[in-house]
Amino acid sequence: MSTITETPTTPTTRTNRSTALSRTTSLGRAEWLQFRRNRTLLFMAFVMPVVFPVGAYFLLRGSGSEDFATASAAEIFLLFALTLVQFYSVLSMATTRRDEKVLKRLRTGEARDREILTAICLPGSLVTLILSVVFVAVLTLAGAPLPNTPLPMISSVVLGLVISSALALITSGFTQNAEAAQITSLPVIMLAMGSQAAVRDLLPDGVARLLDLTPFAVASDLMQVGWIGTTTAGDPDNGTWRLFLVLILWAMAAVWAAGRTMRWDSHR
Repeated sequence: MSTITETPTTPTTRTNRSTALSRTTSLGRAEWLQFRRNRTLLFMAFVMPVVFPVGAYFLLRGSGSEDFATASAAEIFLLFALTLVQFYSVLSMATTRRDEKVLKRLRTGEARDREILTAICLPGSLVTLILSVVFVAVLTLAGAPLPNTPLPMISSVVLGLVISSALALITSGFTQNAEAAQITSLPVIMLAMGSQAAVRDLLPDGVARLLDLTPFAVASDLMQVGWIGTTTAGDPDNGTWRLFLVLILWAMAAVWAAGRTMRWDSHR
């Protein structure tokens, strides 16, 4: 009588190893849900960056040249998007997540620090990129000339988002709570407003030259050069590479400083 010997089988275990992209995407999706629940951020993100610049375009077109109105509207859009959409949203969300101990808990899991911070920056960045396309389309339909060279415009938006996000994380380190963000955000927002070409033209030459090198001013000039081939101050586009390199240096410095000053635990 023969016996049948059964060979024991070892169950195969599948381990779902997450990747940096999947972790960042998952965290970004959660941040987007939180972003949508903040009505103030939604209003600032979807209304002000388009309505105000387009309104400024119609006002300036009646009293100035077409190129001047277009460049001014593009500059206003960029500054609104980088400050009210990206900077303030990242500052508010990073500070709130820190005070709720969310950032501290996330660091105990698989997600790395850069993935956590990138996820916080994703909602505002996505909204800004979408609004950039919408703004160009709306302004062109309103009668503005087509952009002269899109690459400088794209560079100003992308590098501007990096700088604004880093500045928000730096500011968050000095912000005790979400309510205090309305105060601690003022220096950066005032710097952005003072970086407008119209404001720089009114200042003494020495002060104006210093402001010309600030990140928001460089991004604004790069945006104007990309759309009309020059700035409202009359600077030709042969300085495009200089503006581009200066903005890259600002982005690198801001990201480095954000990594050094980022606060992960509550002030309390």
